[in-house]
Amino acid sequence: MTLLNGLAIIVACLLAVPCLVFSAECIVALLPGGRGASPAPPSAPRPRAVVIVPAHDEQAGIAATVAALAPLLGADDRMLVVADNCSDQTAAAARAAGAEVIERHDSTQRGKGFAIVFALDHLAAAPPDVVIVVDADCRLSADGLAILAREAAANNRPVQGEYVLATPERPTPRGVLSALAVLVRNRVRPLGLRRLGLPSQLTGSGMAFPWSVLRAAPHPGANLVEDLVMGLELALAGHAPLMCPSVRVSSELPEGDSAALGQRRRWEHGQLATLLRYAPRLIGRGLIRGRADLLALGLDLCVPPLALLVTIVGAAVLGTFALAMLTGGSKVPVTLSLLAFSGLAISVLGAWIKFGGAEFPLRYIFMVPLYVLWKIPLYLAFIVRGKHKSWDRTQRKGEARRPDERPPVI
Repeated sequence: MTLLNGLAIIVACLLAVPCLVFSAECIVALLPGGRGASPAPPSAPRPRAVVIVPAHDEQAGIAATVAALAPLLGADDRMLVVADNCSDQTAAAARAAGAEVIERHDSTQRGKGFAIVFALDHLAAAPPDVVIVVDADCRLSADGLAILAREAAANNRPVQGEYVLATPERPTPRGVLSALAVLVRNRVRPLGLRRLGLPSQLTGSGMAFPWSVLRAAPHPGANLVEDLVMGLELALAGHAPLMCPSVRVSSELPEGDSAALGQRRRWEHGQLATLLRYAPRLIGRGLIRGRADLLALGLDLCVPPLALLVTIVGAAVLGTFALAMLTGGSKVPVTLSLLAFSGLAISVLGAWIKFGGAEFPLRYIFMVPLYVLWKIPLYLAFIVRGKHKSWDRTQRKGEARRPDERPPVI
């Protein structure tokens, strides 16, 4: 029993680490006060920027995206749409809307990472000062491009706007809770890190890079979370990403639980694989070299997707409680597990009320257990079969699934 108690204490302590990191990030974000370091002043010279819009079969929405981005461009800025392996009229629609377009055809190398590298090669002859990447289904807040460009140039590091997902017009409870989880991950936790003067992860659309920094970055290739990996590699190279809360980047969750689950599967499998690969490396280098930025990124990466974290810690509470009921069982593991779970629950509830209260009514809190159960097959698939290996385009609002598209595999 002594050995079992010891193992239970070790497990409880290990699980307490991501809960403590998560809670600290959320609590700092919840504190009253400013939003961290001030952005570069509007009076600073505006760098020459190119906005890259990777687009795969976006015929229905690319013209609206181009029209929304055009007024945000400066006099010396360009917009470059990359029509990547398109089987529709994406390129023609983007050109008709006024964008510069390049087309890429390579069915063996699919994904956003390849599209970005293709665009960089195209721009190499006359490079800009800053490159900004915006997904084809996203919108930026007013002056978003100018703020991102100035921030990236002033800090000589990648900058990520607040990338949040709105619920569809006809949201399901699962959709609401998925959007809330993204809100916590992409807005609340990075805001806490920025207030602490620490870097955060790249979350996707609305990313700005100094040209020299991005050009020297490793090829992201076909990684399912190419944005996340790119940010970690740049941090290891000395250019850790900075969150910019002054810029809001918005998109919408796909309609229907099937499409949403497919999107979450791709993101979260990629996140888990990246955690296993990069977290020890970041923490190790942070400790050896005395770099707080790498240590912070490594610890932040140790926090798994929220539903998975709740599932694991909840199971730990039940397991250590059962152990404590046995003769000779220690109460220390269950105490540690309960403290970790309580901190997690309080942090999520606080973030929900402050940052999502208007959009995500608290009545959905009763659906959290069902949401967690809905996600369990996704995590079991990762354990049994490994991460999802192919890049799949997310079904857009109002689209019907095409005959050649595969349904989400659980």
